Amino acid sequence: MNFEDFLTAISKIEKIPLPAEASQFKMVPPFRQELLRRQKKAIKNAKKAGVLALFYPNRNDKTTLVLILRKTYNGVHSAQVGFPGGKLEDDDKSLQDAAVRETFEEIGVSIHDIKIVKQLSQVYIPPSNFYVQPFIGFSQNTPIFMKQEDEVEAIIEVELQHFLDDNQVITKTVSTSYSVDVEVPAFKLNGHVVWGATAMMLSEIKDLLKQML
Repeated sequence: MNFEDFLTAISKIEKIPLPAEASQFKMVPPFRQELLRRQKKAIKNAKKAGVLALFYPNRNDKTTLVLILRKTYNGVHSAQVGFPGGKLEDDDKSLQDAAVRETFEEIGVSIHDIKIVKQLSQVYIPPSNFYVQPFIGFSQNTPIFMKQEDEVEAIIEVELQHFLDDNQVITKTVSTSYSVDVEVPAFKLNGHVVWGATAMMLSEIKDLLKQML
């Protein structure tokens, strides 16, 4: 999709109610739905983080979404695909500030180029005990990415039409942090399998955008 057409469409997003769990639960196995509902109490003491779904025009003026592949490390999100973003720091005024700051730090997009258009539904991540607040935003400029070498393995640029294609939703066997292999719904984007909390957030974004486009 041409980026100018995308900007026209996304101007309507504030008036559209969030689909929340109706969208998020499309991307979790059935047993996780009840598990997530039972963890409401844990959310009260969870660490806070903000992440950003950033859209922008690529060099061909096609609307594109940026994701990151995290480095391999000794942690629950090792080598996983996610959004740029991170935990709330003492200097951050809000979770939105944290998402924008971390986007600059992780992939080099200037905070002055980022326009936030909507706060999305929060997602609790049990293995790391984070309650994550996603935001959707855009940059009118084509970014010149600079990845944070110690945290980001690769920057993944996904064209909007590829993301919205229902054929990119697959089922994948993954090893969870509980050392159990489970079948989960996932996105396959640019050859990368995206599952878990990021897939839940992507599902809400996808359903929102399909109402506007």
